[in-house]
Amino acid sequence: MRPISAATLIASLSTVLAAGTAFFHFIEGWSWLDSYFFTVVTISTVGYGELVPQTPLGKIGTTVIIFVGLGIFAMAIQQFAEYHMLIRTRRRRNKLSLKNSDPAQNDDTNGV
Repeated sequence: MRPISAATLIASLSTVLAAGTAFFHFIEGWSWLDSYFFTVVTISTVGYGELVPQTPLGKIGTTVIIFVGLGIFAMAIQQFAEYHMLIRTRRRRNKLSLKNSDPAQNDDTNGV
């Protein structure tokens, strides 16, 4: 799978957050903060249950945000984890490479 750029992931997450926040603010009549909070809680699958959409359109919108937002959120987490595993693997290889190239450890006359 081809890696997705960090800019693309950030833009996608920002778009979903902004769209969800605006949607709930205008459709459910919630404050901007409550709308943002609900969007974050929904796409991160935390689901506190403090806020619940009351309108049919709000409920339908929530399901759309769940499917779209969760997909983007999961992709961001996967890319973040892959990036950090790559860094960890490179560091480990560099350590092994330095250890194997150390003349004191590879000198055959060292123990004689």
